[in-house]
Order: sequence, then C-alpha cells, then structure tokens
Amino acid sequence: MQRIGIIGVGEIGRAIVAGLCDGGGESPEVFLSPRGARAAAELSARYEGVQVCAGNQEVVDRSDVVIIAVRVPDRHEALAGLRVDGGKTVISLMAGVGNDELRRMLATDAAVVRAIPLPSVRERSCITVTFPSHPVADALFERLGGTQPVADEAAFNVFSALTGTLTTQYWYLATLASWAAGQGIDSAVADRYVRGLFQGIGRSLSDGTRSLHQLAADHETPNGSNERIRTTWFGPANSAALGKALDDLLADLK
Repeated sequence: MQRIGIIGVGEIGRAIVAGLCDGGGESPEVFLSPRGARAAAELSARYEGVQVCAGNQEVVDRSDVVIIAVRVPDRHEALAGLRVDGGKTVISLMAGVGNDELRRMLATDAAVVRAIPLPSVRERSCITVTFPSHPVADALFERLGGTQPVADEAAFNVFSALTGTLTTQYWYLATLASWAAGQGIDSAVADRYVRGLFQGIGRSLSDGTRSLHQLAADHETPNGSNERIRTTWFGPANSAALGKALDDLLADLK
C-alpha cells in the first residue's frame, strides 16, 4: 500500500482522505501538511492511519505519493525549497499549472501527474481525469471511483474548464428554491422539493445507453412545461453565453 502525502488540506484533500479511509479494506498511511491545521487535526483524530506532519518537507519525506492540493496563488510559498527525490510520484491538483512548470518549481525528475478529483471522491463515485496516464496515480483514483487518462494537457484543460461549472449547478437549484419561496412556499419545503427533484437526474445519468440529448428528450413532452422552459430560457443566446464563458476560462487555463 502506497504511503500518501497531501500538501493543502482543503475540501478536495479532505474528500480524498475520507474516500481512502472509509472504503473498507486496508487503508493507506496518510501524511498531512499542517496547512489547514483544523481540518488536518480532525482527520487525524478520525482515522488511525492519518498523521499531521510538522511541515511540508516531512510530508514529502514520509510519502511515496505526494498530492499537491494548495490554492494556485499559494503555490510558491507552499512549495518553496521542497526537495522531492526522483522515486516519488507527484500528483498536482492545481488548475492551470502545467507539469513542466511544477517540475521546474520542485527541481525534480520525479513523475508528475495532473488530476481533477471532485468532492465526490469522498463516496468513491468520481471519475478523475489524469494526465499523463501513470500506473500509481491511476490506481489511486480507480480506488476513489475511476480514472480517465487523457492524451495531452490541451485535453486536460478542457476537462478542467468543465469542472468550473459545478457550483453553477448548485446556484441554479438555489435560485429555483428562492423563486418558489417568493411565490409563498415555505423556504425549507421549497429547498427539500428542489433537492428531491434533481436527485432523480443523478440516477438517470447512470444510464450510459442514452446520450445526454436523448435523456433531455425523454423527459420532455412536446409543447409541455419542460420544453417551454428549455426553449425560452436556455435558448441560443444563453447557450452561446455559456460557451463564451467556457472559452474564456479555457484560455486562462492554457
């Protein structure tokens, strides 16, 4: 079992630890940086094999796989002076930071892999995009729900841009619940109903035999309510605006 080190214990770092340690079977040893001290201490108290290190260099020294999950603006401060020997595997979760740039920052010839895990790795239900394909990184994320290696960083950046739409989905649902509350529905009741309404979408998405467009069509009645909202609100103008926002994000990620 590989020893896992995580530098930057934010939401994704916490989700990775939970996914690794709650999945049954043998859990790896996990070494956490003191960055995000409160979260790191909570994880260490919850899981027997999780330890908080005194500093980032100790995380590196005690680990076979080093996951870098710091915020991009904090990367120089967090990684300055780290020594990473060539026998380790470094997995970067930093959006917009290429493998060559990170390898130069660390002055290492270790294997460097980019990855895009999402919070659902906590439940081991997330497909994680990686580049390049690497047996150690791919095996780690297979354990957390599955892996999707891509051919180059250009493709990786496209998937990275897609993840930028995640919180928009939550905001969309919150807007629906707020609208209902504005119509006189109790806000807690509206919230509960919207959650239940869209949990069904998650289940239907597991049907890989139907395309996304087919799923939409299967849930519409011609001239019905769903078709009306889709064609009047999410029409060509809004579709183009979403595409433009993704184009701009992709340009920044490059």
